[in-house]
Amino acid sequence: MATAATSLKTASVLAFERKLDPSDALFFAGNWAARTTSDDWSAVTVREKSVRGTISNRLKTKDQDPAKLDAAIENPNLQTVDVATLPADADTLKVTFTLRVLGGAGTPSACNSADYQRKLLATVQGYVTSQGFGELARRYAFNLANGRFLWRNRIGAEHVEVQIAHLVDGQAAQAWTFDALALSLRGFHAPAGSADALAAVGTLIADGLAGSRHVLLQVTAFVRVGAGQEVFPSQELILDKEKAGKSKTLYTVSGIAGIHSQKLGNALRTVDTWYPGAGEAEQGPIAVEPYGSVTTQGRAYRQPKEKVDFYTLLDSWLLKDQVPAVEQQHFVMATLIRGGVFGDAGKD
Repeated sequence: MATAATSLKTASVLAFERKLDPSDALFFAGNWAARTTSDDWSAVTVREKSVRGTISNRLKTKDQDPAKLDAAIENPNLQTVDVATLPADADTLKVTFTLRVLGGAGTPSACNSADYQRKLLATVQGYVTSQGFGELARRYAFNLANGRFLWRNRIGAEHVEVQIAHLVDGQAAQAWTFDALALSLRGFHAPAGSADALAAVGTLIADGLAGSRHVLLQVTAFVRVGAGQEVFPSQELILDKEKAGKSKTLYTVSGIAGIHSQKLGNALRTVDTWYPGAGEAEQGPIAVEPYGSVTTQGRAYRQPKEKVDFYTLLDSWLLKDQVPAVEQQHFVMATLIRGGVFGDAGKD
């Protein structure tokens, strides 16, 4: 057996489909007092706005001459941007999306090595038997309940209510309601009043990942931000800004402002508190990524030299039979649930 483990090599073709599959989120507007009858709320739309900006960026030394600066300020910085706001008579943003939880976690969608796939499936089954999906599912449920998926829309809100319904044949078979602001973004400790509901949602997600039942969740958040206030859909990445004609383009679905499914997925998988230095840092959980990448900081928290990146952990586990610590097993499985292409095409 030791010889087989030594000779086993990572498949050059190795891919996994994501197992948490959110739809795009759509924005609607209404009043907080009427959130129980929100089906007829109006859609939040995106409109253009032209603004006259001022020079405020850091100047190069050669441009700090007073005459040059005065000349630059005299030239208006004209911009056309997209903006989304609540109507003047609506104080609450409604954000709604669905989430499918798929079974088969750890089973590759493509693998060109039968021996590697056999070892991989055995390893995954060992994890499921010893740990189960309970811990990961609990954290995914927490990120739904605390409204992390709202991103900037959550900041400064007076109230945030998240409703989660388990849909069966298009109808809500079970439903739970959470005060999102009572749940932290920095950890996963459930307050006493929310513990049972969080456990129920977590059990449902774990069953979906295990493939023991079909799980489709309807997630609806109500965010009381104030009448006429700006709200924040996803921003589109426009490579040719001159062709676009404006400096900021917001995402819409059939004319309705929304958040990309990829951005929702990033929020849901922000469960990694097992990276090096997590205990000392004020960063809190980061999104599950092979190298622990946080693009807003330009930093990778899971460096290969520290042997805690996804590839080093997976190879040690499968090829060398070196079982990682339980926390790192959770990280590896969460990365497989995230999905991606992880094959080894060979080294130069």
